[in-house]
Amino acid sequence: MRTLTMKFGGTSVGDADAITQVTEIVRQARAETAEQVAVVVSAMSGVTDLLQSGVLCAAAGDATCHHEAARDLRERHEEAARRLLGDERDPFMEEINHLIEEYTRFCDSVRVLGEATPRALDYTMGLGERMSVRLVAAAMRQRGLEAQAVDATGVIVTDDRFQNAAPLLEETQASVDRVLVPMLERGIVPVVTGFIGATKEGISTTLGRGGSDYSAALLGVCLRSDEVWIWTDVDGVMSADPRIVPEARTIEVLSQREVSELAYFGAKVLHPKTIRPVLEAGIPLRVKNTFNPDHPGTLIVPNDQATDHPIKAVTAIRGLSMITVEGKGMMGVPGIAARTFGAVARTGTSVLIISQASSEQSICFVVPEDSTRAVVDALNEEFALEIARRDIDRVTALEGITIITVVGAGMRERPGIAGRIFTATGDHGVNVIAIAQGSSECSISLVVAAEDADEALRAIHPLTLEN
Repeated sequence: MRTLTMKFGGTSVGDADAITQVTEIVRQARAETAEQVAVVVSAMSGVTDLLQSGVLCAAAGDATCHHEAARDLRERHEEAARRLLGDERDPFMEEINHLIEEYTRFCDSVRVLGEATPRALDYTMGLGERMSVRLVAAAMRQRGLEAQAVDATGVIVTDDRFQNAAPLLEETQASVDRVLVPMLERGIVPVVTGFIGATKEGISTTLGRGGSDYSAALLGVCLRSDEVWIWTDVDGVMSADPRIVPEARTIEVLSQREVSELAYFGAKVLHPKTIRPVLEAGIPLRVKNTFNPDHPGTLIVPNDQATDHPIKAVTAIRGLSMITVEGKGMMGVPGIAARTFGAVARTGTSVLIISQASSEQSICFVVPEDSTRAVVDALNEEFALEIARRDIDRVTALEGITIITVVGAGMRERPGIAGRIFTATGDHGVNVIAIAQGSSECSISLVVAAEDADEALRAIHPLTLEN
């Protein structure tokens, strides 16, 4: 018996029309693709931010903000219920009002304490998913599907690292076998909260960035699904940002390594950690568009595959600075790089790319622009003696830069790819400030001035069509 796990993001359940579309997608999947379908849903778009802002305002002493958030939550869910639920509207709103009352009481307590701990944030930020599963399951029942809302706090078991909890796989598998498998065997569609779980003691947690996708991947593995589909509001993973490159298109197939590179370098794709369980289990994963369900989307596979197009995509990270440590006295001196990045690490800053001249007279690296001052100060302090002796001439920062990254696992097998990239940027008048490429040759990163970034993307993107 085929089993399919499907996850729907916030825009896919953002209003009554979207939820109606979700119901039709699940109905069609039951009829044509798999006898057993499990559904994972996010909160309605914008709800998690609303919940978080309310509790943070309460912690800061604001007595009204969370009550305004509660009113907005009630109105939004009531409007969707009015259009979707018919006879189930009143019992649904009873549950929603109970959850909202929990929220306001909790925020009142946080205001008295004057502090929103990570544990408190996890509790409040998961309420949006608890509301949306009830709405989606009720809408499915109204349309003839036997569906049941399930809080993942009773299914996904995690450690107690609040705000970024890690699932405990053995315990989660046992919970899935106890709670979800019997539902599927009885023909019920479980509609499970994404993003949240609970410790062994039953304390609510959240799974961090990409949490709902992570939930779907975990449940897909534990349910031994034949496929996992991630539904969003675009036709899969794009070869570039279509707002900048109108010719951008959906990528048919991506490897796990290519997805990781794209996610790291700013593309709005699945976070690598969220899909790793599925791909390690050998389960196909597909990214599809809720609002264009007939489009095949993007298939993500565990390993690199032969392709006619060595370059798959080009993406950008903006708002960066390039820090350079340079000096003739650095040549042959051991430990300079270690001290450089040790000083950066002490500021809590993440380094995106690194490039070093073969002469060892300079090291440059890229950091977020808002960390520039702290990093430069830390390096000047670390190398104060070397600067005084002129072994290191200067520590400089070039602000207003962007990393352009070209991704494609097939690049390592094709000679001349780098030359074509630099020819394309040169022909469009884009000056490349620095270059970084890993030994795997899955990506090449170029540092350019922020004002040249869009032109660089448009210059390089045609290479994704070349053999």
